Amino acid sequence: MLESIGKVIATEKIPTTIDTFYFWTQPEMILHPFDVVKVDHLNSSTTFGVVEEISHITDSASFLSSFISNDFGDAEIEDTTFRIGMNCVKAKVVGNTKHIDSPVLSNTKVYLASREEVEKALGLDNIKNPVCCGFLEMYEDAGEKITLPVNINSDFLIGPEGAHLNISGISGLAAKTSYAMFLLKSIQDKYIKKTEEQVDSEYDDGVAFVVFNVKGKDLLAIDEMNDFENKDDKRKAVLKEYEDLGLTNKPFQNVTYLYPASNNNTKNSYVEKDLFSKQKSKNKAFEYKFDFEKDKQNLDLMFANIDDPNQTMDAIINYIVSGQGKFGNITEWNRFIEVVEEMGKAGSVSKDKEIPVMSWRKFARMIKKSISHNCLFGAVHEDDNEVRIADKIQKIKANDVYVVDMAKLDSNMQAFVFGNTVREIMDYQLGEKPDVFEDGRKPPSRIIIFIDELNKYASTETPKNSPIIRQILDIAERGRSLGVVLFGAEQFMSAIHTRVTGNCAAFAYGRTNAIEVSKTNYKYIPKVYQSMMTRLKPGEYIVQSFSFNSLLHIKFPLPIYRQFK
Repeated sequence: MLESIGKVIATEKIPTTIDTFYFWTQPEMILHPFDVVKVDHLNSSTTFGVVEEISHITDSASFLSSFISNDFGDAEIEDTTFRIGMNCVKAKVVGNTKHIDSPVLSNTKVYLASREEVEKALGLDNIKNPVCCGFLEMYEDAGEKITLPVNINSDFLIGPEGAHLNISGISGLAAKTSYAMFLLKSIQDKYIKKTEEQVDSEYDDGVAFVVFNVKGKDLLAIDEMNDFENKDDKRKAVLKEYEDLGLTNKPFQNVTYLYPASNNNTKNSYVEKDLFSKQKSKNKAFEYKFDFEKDKQNLDLMFANIDDPNQTMDAIINYIVSGQGKFGNITEWNRFIEVVEEMGKAGSVSKDKEIPVMSWRKFARMIKKSISHNCLFGAVHEDDNEVRIADKIQKIKANDVYVVDMAKLDSNMQAFVFGNTVREIMDYQLGEKPDVFEDGRKPPSRIIIFIDELNKYASTETPKNSPIIRQILDIAERGRSLGVVLFGAEQFMSAIHTRVTGNCAAFAYGRTNAIEVSKTNYKYIPKVYQSMMTRLKPGEYIVQSFSFNSLLHIKFPLPIYRQFK
């Protein structure tokens, strides 16, 4: 029989409630926030609580009493007055085995929960459609260490019950990209296994992934194994962690890399020449371009971050896309730029008299900066592995991973590439898809989009007329039903549009600062947990989901795919 670690306490001013209870424990007993404890309750039931706060109290009436009892501030002498002290622990009630909601009774013994009881208390014992999101460790300092995988119900992560994930944390210290990719690998493992176990004709629930590489070479070799710095012991330890979590020890499968087109004068990607050549030889790497006739309708995305209160930019783009004036017979970008410049000359006359010449000049300056001498804009040569992103999206299949590289592009071009891709994904999911491709594989029922630095496109300061923010809001509010899921990451969640975060079914909080956790976004998170967020280590997250009965403090293993220094 387990030994009790303390007893429930209740006072006139601080009673036990259906939500919380307090208990005392010995000062040498080491507990941590998020630890699970249990209390015997009515009708032979058990009530579970999650530790929130731990404090130490004595019978001293004031701080001054302690000062006086030490000979008026002599730190070298022993306390001349013996003080009675104890640790007081606040626990949040997370459930009862017989669903009894009445408060636990004073002086009832408190115990550490067993592994099975921890799973039951946190709602981890009967997770439907499980996807691993990490593991938790408990009681390490109490001598009863428990380590167990944490699975999340995928229905509440990628639909249909709920969708979208927001990951926040300080750059570098929170390892946001690593955690997002860990989750995506867990999902791919799950759905590849489901595909293999079921007859194709019976299986129609595939998931595909579109991942944006926004920082250096971070995600340009996710189909290659991590070398773990050539340390065999490190490699074995990490692979063991993946095995214990029920995941494969393979990197991502079915990966296609889409790089911005480059030439001898302009290098638009950080990808190494040898790596690109190797991927290209395996038909895994393509260079994307934008064709004038097919992509001109997306010109509005190039000005997504520009405030246009009078909608003059919008009027110009409508003028161009509808083929008015001299824009009716244009088929290539160079001629387009020439005509735009002509529209900005003094005395220029257009059919749309409401667009001032100065607006055309402003538009011309911005267009030239983005398009002139940029090899991204030109004819697409498919025989040289050049593609349009839109055309590749039309061919995406279940379990595919598309990595869209845009790390080296300037902010306007990143917005254009991101917005263009997301728009094509939405159109694809809303349009008619083939029942099956030539190789027998099926199109995905859902596409997960992962974008770091989400604040660039969906912040509280993003212009309301931005076409990208409109797309993101559309995904956040109805993407679940359309099969488009957003995994977004940013340094500060408080900077993200409330309609985006408000529609997320799951949150992952990495290390952040004290100013951030003081914002209203965190007001329902206990103060102790807020404080913990400022001290989390890389590889640690506090996660929140409808799948769980409480916030969870989880860890996840190092990436299994290749890392660049």
